[in-house]
Amino acid sequence: MVKISKRMVKVNEGVNKEELYTIADAVKTLKEASAVKFDETLEVALRLNVDPRQADQNLRGMISLPHGTGKTVKVAVFCDEDKVADAKAAGADKAGAEELIAEIKKGTVDFDVAIATPDMMPKMGQVARVLGPKGLMPNPKLGTVTPNFAEAVKKAKAGQVEYRVEKLGIVHAGVGKLSFGEEKLMENLKAFLDVVTKARPKSVKGAFVKGLSLSTTMGVGLKIDLAEVK
Repeated sequence: MVKISKRMVKVNEGVNKEELYTIADAVKTLKEASAVKFDETLEVALRLNVDPRQADQNLRGMISLPHGTGKTVKVAVFCDEDKVADAKAAGADKAGAEELIAEIKKGTVDFDVAIATPDMMPKMGQVARVLGPKGLMPNPKLGTVTPNFAEAVKKAKAGQVEYRVEKLGIVHAGVGKLSFGEEKLMENLKAFLDVVTKARPKSVKGAFVKGLSLSTTMGVGLKIDLAEVK
């Protein structure tokens, strides 16, 4: 027989995993059920009626959360040497060109977001196989390939999150720390849902959102009544 830890017993107390919750009740329940010693993240999982194999349904983008994510984000800017000082003044943790690329080739990837000026993209091809699988390759569609790197750094530091549909049509994201409080978490979640639902492809027929659940880093998942999304 599998032994359930005291922490998991507490997490499951008062939680009905088959019930359909309102977003407000789910957030409240998850906060009350948290039984760990660190600040957990509220995580959202959306099951969408999309086929990622279709180009127009392979959704991906960036969302600026009104209250950020609560996570300290390290940003690297790939730019010419004469722009390094400006990049660091804008808040970049590191900036440069050949030196940064050399570090990555040696296996050092110590940043969460990579931003590049357009003229740097031919050089970025040297590390595409390293950054690509990590989801760190700069991309014009995400606003991480831009001549206005100062604004991109500001947004990344303020708490932008990327959303990207997976093979089974699932979109996952963290939308804030439990310590934010219910009101701020609700506002972050609403911003996230607004952007994703507005990205509905024209080719999708029928309901766009087929499932929605909320969980915490170490907690259970709660199903949300889809009337909340509508």
